Amino acid sequence: MSPTEFREKIVQLTTQLAGRPLDASLDAWLNREHGVGDLTYSGLKRACEDGVAAGWLCDRESGGIRYGRIFKPAADLHGFSVDVVDMHDIAGPHHAHPNGEIDLIMPIDGDACFDGRPAGWLVCPPGSAHRPTVTNGRALVLYLLPEGRIDFTR
Repeated sequence: MSPTEFREKIVQLTTQLAGRPLDASLDAWLNREHGVGDLTYSGLKRACEDGVAAGWLCDRESGGIRYGRIFKPAADLHGFSVDVVDMHDIAGPHHAHPNGEIDLIMPIDGDACFDGRPAGWLVCPPGSAHRPTVTNGRALVLYLLPEGRIDFTR
């Protein structure tokens, strides 16, 4: 898996997300259509694991969290940026999502949960905020951010 191949996988997904509101109905749709057990989920998880192992994903570290923005917002990504974090029983920095956030939760070991949610998708609506937290093990989390917008709390 290369960054170019990874981008192609993300483009296939964001094509289906373009123009949809980031809300509970999108959360349900993603978990139904692309959830655990689906080829989209398993393909993205495998790609993220490969990218971390190869060193082109999560290439930075701060406070025990490995992270990295692999793609800035772009037309082919339908305006989404793409970040991946690698977290193990830790809480990250508090931040807000002015335009919302779509998260793909991929446990690596244990029964890891992200903000209390198990493997699958989590859609945070525009204006939401949280302190992203992984419990019960290690997880990779892929973030799709409309326009790349994220506001960290000081």
